[in-house]
Amino acid sequence: MRLFEGTPFDIPPTCDRCNALASECQCAPEPESQPLIPPHKQRARVAVENRKRGKRMTVIRGLDNNSAQLADLLTQLKHHCGGGGTIRDGNLEIQGSHLERVSTALLELGYRVG
Repeated sequence: MRLFEGTPFDIPPTCDRCNALASECQCAPEPESQPLIPPHKQRARVAVENRKRGKRMTVIRGLDNNSAQLADLLTQLKHHCGGGGTIRDGNLEIQGSHLERVSTALLELGYRVG
């Protein structure tokens, strides 16, 4: 049951692609997303870079560009290192110099580090 069903404000759901009512839509189902690449088939390259004002960042490159998988991995690494971080241009960036911590954490998770 929709929120305003049976009232003058009721707007039935429509298809995003053809704008027809969802019950009358003839669009083919969307293809499934790309399969996830398992960690043991990915090689992570870890480096420490100097940024503005003497700040250091640990950057992880070379991982699959699946945003959900990267976000989960970033959360685990930030928790392991006790620092902040972000995803920028498909690379994981963690604040501080955590080369050894990140490398061991990635190895424990099954990634190849090189």
